[in-house]
Amino acid sequence: MAARTRELQTALGGVDRALNLRCVLRRKVLKYRHMQRIDHLPDDVHVLKQMVLERDALVASQELQIEHLKILLGRLRKERFGRSSETLDLQIAQLELALEELEGAQSTRPASGFIAKAVKEQPVRTALPPHLPRESIVHEAPVSPDCTCPDCGGALRIIGEDVTEILERIPARFKVVRHVRPKMSCAKCEKILQAPAPARPIERGMAGASVIAHVLVSKYCDHQPLYRQSQIYAREGVDLPRSTLAEWVGQSSALLEPLVELIGRHVLQGQKLHADDTPVPVLCPGKGTTKTGRLWVYVRDDRASADTTPPAVLFRYTPDRKAVHPQQHLRTFTGVLQADAYAGFNALYERPVNPLLEAACWAHARRKLYDIHVATDSPIAREALERIAVLYQIEEQIRGRPPDERMAIRQARAGPLLDDLYRFLVATVRTLSKKSELAGAIRYALARWKALTRYKDDGRIEIDNSAAERALRAVALGRKNYLFAGADSGGERAAALYTLIGTAKLCGLNPQAYLEHVLTHIAEHPINRVAELLPWNVNISSLLVERKDAA
Repeated sequence: MAARTRELQTALGGVDRALNLRCVLRRKVLKYRHMQRIDHLPDDVHVLKQMVLERDALVASQELQIEHLKILLGRLRKERFGRSSETLDLQIAQLELALEELEGAQSTRPASGFIAKAVKEQPVRTALPPHLPRESIVHEAPVSPDCTCPDCGGALRIIGEDVTEILERIPARFKVVRHVRPKMSCAKCEKILQAPAPARPIERGMAGASVIAHVLVSKYCDHQPLYRQSQIYAREGVDLPRSTLAEWVGQSSALLEPLVELIGRHVLQGQKLHADDTPVPVLCPGKGTTKTGRLWVYVRDDRASADTTPPAVLFRYTPDRKAVHPQQHLRTFTGVLQADAYAGFNALYERPVNPLLEAACWAHARRKLYDIHVATDSPIAREALERIAVLYQIEEQIRGRPPDERMAIRQARAGPLLDDLYRFLVATVRTLSKKSELAGAIRYALARWKALTRYKDDGRIEIDNSAAERALRAVALGRKNYLFAGADSGGERAAALYTLIGTAKLCGLNPQAYLEHVLTHIAEHPINRVAELLPWNVNISSLLVERKDAA
């Protein structure tokens, strides 16, 4: 942590120097801004040279700082899942703001002016999505009413047109849908006829499926706490108290529970699972304090080994981190469990009936070496990282191939590399102090060598547990925004909704469109056919059509 803090402070110092240089040059630029013609530039050659040097120094400094900050922040976002100290969080926020300032300064740099600059290759602009509606505004040429040339009076003809597309945003808006059901009465027998009331996601509720889906996605996908959503809606003239939104979340999660259970069965029927867990602060009712609950994640995703089975993710909440919880969650699962070195999983590998095969995570082993390399620039850590990088390059080349092909290539190419790496680590650790961090990182890998190398002989297994870590990113971001769950029941609701939203995203669905579709139909859907509403059974094109019609 201390090394990471020093690195951030060094980066901030470089940013400050770049920004100070920018301010000095900006004052000089403002001095000459009113001079529009080249004749008004200073005649002193030395002054002009100094201006060019200062401009070049600013450009080089800003570009280097932007590149450095992007690399540093990218690594932090990738590796940090737990809570860090307030000081470290503040420094990271400062880096974010500094990067915004540097990029903003770069974008306002004049394209041309009194200082010559090197030609820079312009980035290729990404085309705007074709599915967006288009509105054309025609700018007619300034011609006379009789459409003749202003110079010679000849008739004008159209020879083409230039089209520039600009992205605009239509603000989200609420609307009220009135369901009118006329009553008909028989004049003879006085029987009254009336259409049945349409089903609602929440019985006798005023919220439609699109509103509830938006609330759920905003909280569990976009990390907006309910009180902030209430404030946003109030700006649009709609009063939706936080308590009302909370009721919608609770009732809709209960309505969606059958789908969550089906996803859980699907996940546990796989041959290999990725598992991980993360802490969740939970409010203790009546005490005003928090305790630490856990969210466990189990991911079934075998697309990297050419398996066409739909991917899915299952979240489970528990009030603590006792080993009994994963044992209960995975009591029916048989196969390979790819996870970190949490000791609570050991009972699953040692159970007398259908013990699980342990597959360890090379990302965890690599991360320990990487932290040491960043802090100390250790040549031993660097060499180990370079050897591990070659293993990952092999994985990139075989991703998406069938298990038997992956196994054959791994045994032929990764096998010798793993044997060499093992000998290197064994020989190295003997030369190090037992108390050194580098020795501890090496012993971590050696103690789990069998589990770390199991992927070589099984094409179904991945080299690391990144699938589970990716699934937990949404939890880490949400935890940072809404700080804690209100109770254990809130943690269970979060687990259910993270399951639905995470599985929808793995299946390539827009979570908002998917939840709106489900909430529209689930109330009247036969319970024995509820599997039709699972993410991999929903037609993506039909969801896009429904969203277009709703708009």
